[in-house]
Amino acid sequence: MPLSPTTGRSPLLRPRAFADFPSVTAGMSTRHGGVSGPPYDTLNLGRHVGDEASCVEENRRRFCAALDTDPAWLATAGQVHGSTVRVIDAPRHEPFCDSLVTTTPGLLLAIAVADCAAVLLADPARGVAGACHAGWRGAVRRIPADTVDTMADQGAVPAQIRAYVSPCLSQDAFEVGPEVAEQFDDAVVARPDGADRPHVDLRASVRRQLEGAGVPSDA
Repeated sequence: MPLSPTTGRSPLLRPRAFADFPSVTAGMSTRHGGVSGPPYDTLNLGRHVGDEASCVEENRRRFCAALDTDPAWLATAGQVHGSTVRVIDAPRHEPFCDSLVTTTPGLLLAIAVADCAAVLLADPARGVAGACHAGWRGAVRRIPADTVDTMADQGAVPAQIRAYVSPCLSQDAFEVGPEVAEQFDDAVVARPDGADRPHVDLRASVRRQLEGAGVPSDA
């Protein structure tokens, strides 16, 4: 796995893609280390799911503390399964978009996912970062590649971008109809023996897009 767990039941896993770059702060939350009760136990960070607001704020504080940052620096996206990329320069909630790009030091770009993929990107040398939400709709609309292109517009060099693609719905579990499968490259679509419907490898689709946009395959 491209993640390094901290000790114990931690609220944080750190992507190894950025391990050699101390200027980049990145992490993925777990369910551990928070204060929320069932069914949100324990480290729910979402304000939109019905959890108590005070619990969510404390969970965000704990998660950001594990990242050695402050929740006041969080920037979030509305995540509407679209293809809009927004460049931001201050912490805020940006509605109606699925990707954020910044050159502002200290700004923490946050993406929430379940089955979808979170894509974290950084060109450490040039101080450009991006984060996008890529479900199947975002993938076919090429939001990972568009995020790289937007980062390049802000001064990033794609060949120098480091990338992390989070765990997401696996190909074995991602059964789709033919009308969805035909929107993906054949290379990421499988038709297992005995299966009634095709299966899509969402993570591979995201990775192929990043490589096509110039991000190294080993980033």
